[in-house]
This record gives sequence, C-alpha cells and structure tokens, in this order.
Amino acid sequence: MKAKRPTKAQRLSSTTISTLPQTIIENILCFLPIREAARTSILSREWRYKWTTIPKLKFGSSTLSKGKNKEKLPSDIASARKNMDERCKLFNAIHQVLLMRQGPIHEFAFNSIGTNNCFELDQIILHLSRNHTVKKLTLAFGLMFLYKLPLCAFSLHHLRDLHLSSVVIDHQPIFSGFGSLRSLCLYNVKISKKALLHLLSNCPSLKRFSLEYINSKDCTINELFECLPVIEHLTFSRNFFYPRLVLDSIRGELPISLIHLKYFCYNKMDFADHRLFTFLVVLIKCSPNLEKIVLVICCGILENYSDVRLEHLQELEIHYFSNLKHEMEFVKLIMASSPKLKKVIIHSLVEKDEESDMLEILLRAPRASPVEIVVRSIRNW
Repeated sequence: MKAKRPTKAQRLSSTTISTLPQTIIENILCFLPIREAARTSILSREWRYKWTTIPKLKFGSSTLSKGKNKEKLPSDIASARKNMDERCKLFNAIHQVLLMRQGPIHEFAFNSIGTNNCFELDQIILHLSRNHTVKKLTLAFGLMFLYKLPLCAFSLHHLRDLHLSSVVIDHQPIFSGFGSLRSLCLYNVKISKKALLHLLSNCPSLKRFSLEYINSKDCTINELFECLPVIEHLTFSRNFFYPRLVLDSIRGELPISLIHLKYFCYNKMDFADHRLFTFLVVLIKCSPNLEKIVLVICCGILENYSDVRLEHLQELEIHYFSNLKHEMEFVKLIMASSPKLKKVIIHSLVEKDEESDMLEILLRAPRASPVEIVVRSIRNW
C-alpha cells in the first residue's frame, strides 16, 4: 500500500517561520508593535507564549487599539474622559505584559505625548530595576508635561543607552551613576548644574552624548567637557548654549583634548553670535580625530584661525545654508584644513541661479583634498 503523498501545507511546514530558532523569532517579533506581537498567540498552541520572551518592549499610543468614540460630550469633558480612559488602558496593558513575561527585558521604551504625572510609571521602573537587566531605556513625554524621574531609575546599573525627553531630575547628586552607559540623550530635561555634572562624571564609558533644550543654569563649557573624556559622538543645540550655558570661560582651548571625538552636530548654529562661533572653532581645534561635522544653521566674522587642522575629517554637512559671508568663510576654512575631507554637503536656502555661483566659488577655493561638493536645495521643503 502506497503511503499518502504529503499535502502542500505539510511540504512547506519544514520551511515556515515556526521552525526558526527561538532567538530569531524573538528578533522578528521585536519589529512588531507589542499589541501585534501579542496577537501571534492565536496562531497555534506552539505560538501561544512565544511573544512573552521578546527582550524589547515599547509602549505608547500605538499600544492601544483604535476604537470609535460614539458618545459626543462637551470638548473639555470629552477630552478629560478620553485621556483618563486611554491612560488606564495603557498602564493596564503594560502590567498585563509584565505579568506574562517569561524572559529578561533588555530594552524598555515608554512614549506618551499627552499623559502627565505618570506616577504609575514609577512602580514599573522599580520593577524593572529589581527584576531585569535593562540595557536600553527610553522615556519620552510631551513638551507641556515633564515627568519626574524616580530615584529607582538610577538602580538600573546595566544601562548602556538612556534617552530622556521632557523629564525632571531633581534628586540630590548622591546616586552612583551608570558605569556601563555608552549613550545618553537629554532633550528638554530640567536638571540642576550639580546633578548634571555628577551624572556625567559617573558615566566613565559614555561615548555618545546629545544635549538639547536643557534647563540647567550656570554650567560652563569647561565643566561640561571635563566630564566627557572619552566622548566620540556629540550633539548640541543652541537652545542649550544660550542663555543657559556660560561661554565666557572659552579662550583658545578646552580643558581637555577631545582625541576620541569623531562626530559633532550643532543644531541651530548662529554664526552671528561670536561666542558660539568661537566655541565651535575651539572645539574643532581640540578634536584632531573628527570625521564628520553636521551644522544646522538658524541665522548668521571669521577671525584668523589658520592654525586649525583636521587630519581625520571626512565629511561636512550644513543645513539651512544662506550663502552669507561668514558661512562661506567657515566652509572654506574647513576645506583648507582637512586633508582627508571627501564630501561637503550643503542644504541650501538660496535661489537656483545663486547656487551655481556659490558652487563655483567653493570649487575655486583652496582645498587640502579633492573634496566632492554637493549642493541640495531645500527652498521647497
């Protein structure tokens, strides 16, 4: 008696996603919103708990299903009721996911633009600090609602990546810091000068640092860079430097040489502010291994900085370029001082015919290397 031939479904079963190793399945599920990942539990008995071991959890407005609100109420009452209902559903969902966990949590993200005073999140962070080796933590809130970071967050000693947006840190600087932290992003964070410097000085492995819209008074450039001895990737915003940061202490050099710095981004650069421009040139002089500079210009006298030398710079990118004299002179300075420069990318605000003249001037300017100059118009953006 001949055996039955396997069906097409049976023949394909050996090549389906179910046969992949669990670690690969977890990586695939990590690309799905947590709500969609949980829905895979209905596929089969074998898939019922696979989603409970994914190491990356991300919660926010997308966590909840989009329902239809049939009841019409006055705007203020409806808005308050809707926010309260969504908040309860969101934190109930988080607690349910945490209760069903069957593996470690390495990454946790919470993004809630319209939620204020998230005291429920304190207990969740406490749970993470006691039960999981979280390596990446992201907490992001709306600009109008600042979340007060609980002290237990500093017990996440395995953190390698920390992103905080619209957060208040008002603890006394007694925490021990993050010995393993490699990347730190502070956006719209309210923190005292003492706490900021204490935090940075207790992150000895910090290589990537982004500081924008910070509210920390009287912190000087020298004090800041003394806490960043091994920084490689640095992003600042003008709103941080002015008027919150004291620049008067800048003379001809920084307190340390930034020999590890490879990437520097300055958001909302104002060439008309002599102090900011002086800081930029001084930082470049003290960063001999810079490979890429990104400048986002908001508005815009170049002194003699012939001693600037960038032996490792490979790319310069400038946004909102208006072809003003000081902007053009800065580009010329970089091209003449960078023997390994390969590309200059300029996102221009000028008219099309003026772009041609601008490009011709740059092509005639002295260059230390055969650099490619790319001009892109952003007038229609």
